[in-house]
Amino acid sequence: MIIQGTQTLTSLIHIISESLLTPVIILLIVGVIIVLLSFGGIINEFISRKAISSKELEELVRGISFSNDAIQLKNLVDKSNLFDYQKAVLGRIADNHDIGAEARKAFASELISAEEIRLIKSTNKTDILVRVGPILGLLGTLIPLGPGLAALGTGDIAVLAQSLTIAFDTTVTGLSAGALAYVISKFKKQWYESDLIVLETLAEAELEAINRW
Repeated sequence: MIIQGTQTLTSLIHIISESLLTPVIILLIVGVIIVLLSFGGIINEFISRKAISSKELEELVRGISFSNDAIQLKNLVDKSNLFDYQKAVLGRIADNHDIGAEARKAFASELISAEEIRLIKSTNKTDILVRVGPILGLLGTLIPLGPGLAALGTGDIAVLAQSLTIAFDTTVTGLSAGALAYVISKFKKQWYESDLIVLETLAEAELEAINRW
């Protein structure tokens, strides 16, 4: 027995559910475009990036530790194989060698934190797709099943087949986008975490050297 008024509500929910299919498919397409562009970007970054080796890091730490002034320190950093943003942070710390030790330490920490936030933001899109991709795929699976089951009840095999095709296609697309986004975010975060550790190590060596001047 259907409670009075329930039929109207279920009809409304059905309309809302059906109207969501097109936005879900559009979002899935946008997600695929984003993840493909991100995949191309990470391949380019992998080919072009030249992270400093442990031996180079050791030599740079020793060089910074025994530097005598800001000019010598900055020249040493500029000639290294560090990334541009790492050189910029270390250069700004050296430029402010004349401020108090505690203020200089706080300033260095703030610069590193700002770079960390910037690097984290670069993975925001793929991080979102890791969660949203499968959800959109699930929505794209469930929404067409309603009309498909209704068509099965009336014996309309063509509509059922179309609904199932949409359901499977959206599932595969959503899961694939989420999986690829996860791989991209994982690799980028590993790279950036390693780069930030290098930056923190060199900044600490730089602060100790400045304190001895």
